[in-house]
Amino acid sequence: MNHKHIKQIDITKKSSVDEIMRQMEAGGFGAKKLSEAATILEAAIKDKETKVFLGVAGALVPAGMRKILRDMIADGWVDVVVSTGANITHDIIEAMGHHHTVGSEKADDLELRDKKIDRIYDVFLENKAYEDLETYLHKIYADIPKKKMGVREFLFEIGKRIDDENSILRTAADKNVPIFCPGIADSAMGFHAWSYILDNELSVDVFEDMKEIMAITWNSKNSSVFILGGGVPKDYILQAMQFSPKEHSSAVQITMDRPEHGGLSGAELRESISWGKLGKNATHATVTADITIALPFIVAALKERGL
Repeated sequence: MNHKHIKQIDITKKSSVDEIMRQMEAGGFGAKKLSEAATILEAAIKDKETKVFLGVAGALVPAGMRKILRDMIADGWVDVVVSTGANITHDIIEAMGHHHTVGSEKADDLELRDKKIDRIYDVFLENKAYEDLETYLHKIYADIPKKKMGVREFLFEIGKRIDDENSILRTAADKNVPIFCPGIADSAMGFHAWSYILDNELSVDVFEDMKEIMAITWNSKNSSVFILGGGVPKDYILQAMQFSPKEHSSAVQITMDRPEHGGLSGAELRESISWGKLGKNATHATVTADITIALPFIVAALKERGL
């Protein structure tokens, strides 16, 4: 057998992120997987006949990933976004002028409770942000057309009414990139939508979006998925392909979860081949890493490549 030598990574004072990433391709373990992920994504983004589906789970906006996710949409890297309700909620909170602050996982939670500060590991957020969110969203809900709509259209209408150009929702609306959120009820913005419809008219049907995302998968010549975390967004994207006559041609996943307990978030991407969600010859890479570490390096490398 013809074996390639493992690349001994050489970092100098002038080494760029992409130079290091390319060296890692001939390395081993997580380094190789990270490099493979960048290469797969680069090919998918460059191919204009490939629709890129982005799945967003985990507390990524609170951790500082908001601008990166927003830029991926603004720069045309992704064609479809499926997100948890939490990340959309935190995007809106930032757009309102509230900010997540640097905290500590060692903080006294009883003391934080008394000070009305919510903790997301080592990130703090004043509970007042959620109180102001209700007022902010109720004003937007009152301005939205009184007609039946799916969650995707509902989020589009909200995005059009957000002033912050760094908002994920606002940018998606400006670029006409659909954002799906099948688990919207499991979030603060979903709760505030429920509290609004107790006394007001607002008709949002979570099942309405199935028709649209299925149409996208059926009509895509090629498709690729970029899964951040897993959870409902991962399942929603892969399930839509399972019920179409096509298969995703490539996939990348970044997760800290494990596959042994059978949960979808930790399931290796190659498992999707057995379901017909991923093609038999699809290129794929599962990166076992903290998204907040891996994502900035992947994006930085791809930007250096001219994307």
